[in-house]
Amino acid sequence: MFKKKKGKSLPPKMLVGLAKFVWTTLWKIMMSQLAPSNKEGEYVRPASQFRGEIGTSEMGRYTLYVGLGCPWAHRTLVVRALKGLEEVISVTIASPSGEEGIWLLEGDKEGCRSLPELYQLAEPGYTGRSTVPVLWDTSSKKIVNNESAEIIVLLNREFNQFAKNPGLDLYPVELRDKIDFWNEKIYHRVNNGVYRCGFAQTQTAYDKACDELFATLDEIDAVLARSRYLCGTEVSLADVRLFTTLFRFDVVYYGLFKCDRSRIQDYHNLGPYLRDMYQLPGIRDTCSLEEVKKDYYGNLFPLNPGGIIPSGPDIKNLRSPHGREKFIPLRG
Repeated sequence: MFKKKKGKSLPPKMLVGLAKFVWTTLWKIMMSQLAPSNKEGEYVRPASQFRGEIGTSEMGRYTLYVGLGCPWAHRTLVVRALKGLEEVISVTIASPSGEEGIWLLEGDKEGCRSLPELYQLAEPGYTGRSTVPVLWDTSSKKIVNNESAEIIVLLNREFNQFAKNPGLDLYPVELRDKIDFWNEKIYHRVNNGVYRCGFAQTQTAYDKACDELFATLDEIDAVLARSRYLCGTEVSLADVRLFTTLFRFDVVYYGLFKCDRSRIQDYHNLGPYLRDMYQLPGIRDTCSLEEVKKDYYGNLFPLNPGGIIPSGPDIKNLRSPHGREKFIPLRG
């Protein structure tokens, strides 16, 4: 009776080393496309290309192209809801395709299958990034703007004659310096800061981004101990820009992006503030926790190769009382 000769296998050390080399090389290639970085390994967000203004404010002339998982696009939906522009500006949903690496459109009135096709319709020969959000002019078939920070200013300012809440000014003149101060700090250290953590390609880059992120969250938490909103008793664009990151923080950034020093719900003031914002009229209708999880966990392959989408957390936390009525309430 013959014994079956066992085949030789690679020594574990060699096997692990080979696997690590292959995966690291592929990871760097994928990350260079997903998240361009500088020589220090720090994520550098590419600038938006379309930075126009509203020419003529008309009912039904403009469309927002948004992805429900995207925090930058979410800003525009929040301002649209707060101002009461749902009947003024239509919305087309873009869904990310993990296989094609682009945003796909379903039932688009312009007849485009994908967001790159829409960009080509606006500017034939365009070779840049095709991102959401997009403020689209259905009359001229052009992209008005694709920078979320500017789109929300336009939505706040340009459609008051049609808005259900024209008296709500999210960017009042007397508070602009304060709003701009917070917007600048929050963009670099929080909004983009979570991406600088998650997309860092060196330990040094990650440590720097993480330190700045949590130092800023601590600072904001202290401010919110004495103020209902970032700039006083009234909600502003600074709150809108912060909210869409906070909404995703415990669900995505805490784990997937390694922003795990503390959860937002564990902060003494930031947790209740998040619930306060979520419970403002119209805002919860702009929030889709399931789409957020599908977008990040399902499509960011370099960060989650298995594509497994977590089952939690429970959205009920955001519906619980926030207790911030101790501050002077919103007017009206």
